Amino acid sequence: MKENIVLAKKLNIAASIITVLVLALVGVMRVPHFKIPTTIDFTFLPPIHAALNTLTAIALMMSFYFIKQKNIDAHKKCNYLALGFSALFLVFYVMYHFTTPETTYCKYGTIRSVYFFILISHIVLAAVIFPFVLFTFIRAYTGQIEKHRKMAKWVFPIWLYVAITGPVVYFMLRPCY
Repeated sequence: MKENIVLAKKLNIAASIITVLVLALVGVMRVPHFKIPTTIDFTFLPPIHAALNTLTAIALMMSFYFIKQKNIDAHKKCNYLALGFSALFLVFYVMYHFTTPETTYCKYGTIRSVYFFILISHIVLAAVIFPFVLFTFIRAYTGQIEKHRKMAKWVFPIWLYVAITGPVVYFMLRPCY
């Protein structure tokens, strides 16, 4: 048990460093003149982003189903899938935004307000929940199941919201590409 606590501390430090690096990267990629010139056209990535977010949402819902069935092995596998899809999404998302000009929303009226509400809530909650997803995973991985459960009760719905609203934002923005 003591070695699990030591491992948890090390993983928490790693998760904190990863969080700072990822949030810094996302912040830098929002700077318009900070684009990396490339001969590769990454404009094919947005539908892949939406697909990866959709797969994350499915994996999360399956994980929830399996834990309610007390199928811990399947629950773990679904969480690994959700983390893997999210990690792949993050890599592709950063590649896209470092190389491709930002697409602006082209619709007007009430739908524009709806779009920006969904987009802003998605972005803010994605940034906020990112480290907590990692910390919740670390709690489970290191056998701190009660702490994992307490965190997962509020981390899960926010992560699921972010995973679902990602494709919604894509489909609302799609006519503007």
